[in-house]
Amino acid sequence: MGKIDTKKKLKQSAIFQTSFDLFREKGFAKTTISDIVKNAGLAKGTFYLYFKDKYDLRDKLISHKTSQLFLRAHQALMQNPVDGFENQLLFVLDYIIDILEHDKGLLQFISKNLSWGIFKNAINAPVPEESMKFYEYFKELMAKSQIQCLHPEQMLFSIVELVGSTCYSCILFEEPTTMQDYLPHLHEIIHHILIIYTQPSPQEPLPD
Repeated sequence: MGKIDTKKKLKQSAIFQTSFDLFREKGFAKTTISDIVKNAGLAKGTFYLYFKDKYDLRDKLISHKTSQLFLRAHQALMQNPVDGFENQLLFVLDYIIDILEHDKGLLQFISKNLSWGIFKNAINAPVPEESMKFYEYFKELMAKSQIQCLHPEQMLFSIVELVGSTCYSCILFEEPTTMQDYLPHLHEIIHHILIIYTQPSPQEPLPD
């Protein structure tokens, strides 16, 4: 990466971090673009080099923050290897849930949009270039475990959407119960989702 690209990335990172801090402190509605660039020490014109408006920034920031969660979970799994695709997936999801339990401000910001870090193309590189995108890593785990699935993207989307909504309700509002009380049931539901998507049907036989 050249010096110009490095500077651009640093400026974008400064806007991300500053806006995230302000959104948590003042709320999205009360934070202005002027607030963001002033606190980031940048010119207002610089903001529009990266974002169309405040809403575009919010969407890209959600994608950035959620993708960071998956990257951190991926790195933790590499340092604490477990056997079996389902166990590996549950490790990643439990790691993310634990982070969100300890950072409710982050959970409130991303709301129920945990899947944006994987599926929403708000930014071109949701994880650092030297790291594998989580979806590709997910498919690699499946291949290593010799699991066949016709629709891996749909399967992962279903699971991540479920986890995001569950965290939002159970962690922030303890509805219908606490996250820890609900966690065994969440694991069981994920287990059945995996079965549904990896078992062949008469209409759609899995490839050889």
